[in-house]
Amino acid sequence: MPSRKQRRRREKLKRHEYEYVIETEEGEEIPVDRPPEREAKSQGRERKIPEGAVLDRRGRVLPKPSFQRVMKRTMILFPLIVLFILVAYKNVSTIQKALIAVELLVIFVPFSYFVDRMMYRAMQKRQNRPRR
Repeated sequence: MPSRKQRRRREKLKRHEYEYVIETEEGEEIPVDRPPEREAKSQGRERKIPEGAVLDRRGRVLPKPSFQRVMKRTMILFPLIVLFILVAYKNVSTIQKALIAVELLVIFVPFSYFVDRMMYRAMQKRQNRPRR
């Protein structure tokens, strides 16, 4: 016997069901057959997964860690870091602000690469682990 919650959910699904109709000039609604279902996406473009590629949980290829990707990320975040330094350090000279920004940059780049490498290796281990 379905629970009250299950019955409500089933009623809700039925309540939102709709039909395909064509409205004539007089305002009459004429039911039309449903349009054909779209073909499954698997019949579309096939994705080519390279041999030995590491996949994330969504099934996407996880790229190997690279300094090029880290530098792109750095170029996105560096203006935010500079803006933070300009706002946070008001009583410091401009040269000191620049040095602080460079220090943070020197810390961020290798740390970001290390995190990318660590995540890549963890996903690689998870993928090579036998399924239960």
